[in-house]
Amino acid sequence: MEAFIVDPRKTTPQEMERGMRDVKLVFTINHTMPYTDEYNNLVKELFGDNMGNGVTVLPPIKGVCFDRVKMGNNVMIMPDCLMMSRGGITIEDDAMIAANVQLISNNHDLHDHQLLVCKPVHIGRNAWIGAGATILPGVTVGENAVVAAGAVVTKDVKANTIVGGNPAKFIKKI
Repeated sequence: MEAFIVDPRKTTPQEMERGMRDVKLVFTINHTMPYTDEYNNLVKELFGDNMGNGVTVLPPIKGVCFDRVKMGNNVMIMPDCLMMSRGGITIEDDAMIAANVQLISNNHDLHDHQLLVCKPVHIGRNAWIGAGATILPGVTVGENAVVAAGAVVTKDVKANTIVGGNPAKFIKKI
């Protein structure tokens, strides 16, 4: 997976405006009653057309660059999900993201900490990311895979497997 570099010091006025808009929307979402038309409309505004049917996103939600998150149908995102989405995040159909999960698609450069090194995160169809797990930049979690609670995933997870630990290691095939 090819990395790309973003220099936030060169943010355009349009990007800055989009970022401020997202911050305000996230605040409003996190202070609005879920399962209401108002709440659903705010979530739709935040993610735009990148959200499939039957998606549930429970508050609070945190992150940046929500326009770079793509969710398939019937995705479930439990409370306190952090989406650092500069590098892009894709969540396929029927995936479940438990509470306190961190999906991180960017990191800082070791030499110039202002630069962001970005690699997309991909969560496969019907995958289950356990509570408190962290998925790091460039990781693909395969179809039907399970990431155990609290795992820190630094490498791709094969389809139909369970991984856990820090760093996450193969536990068993499903």
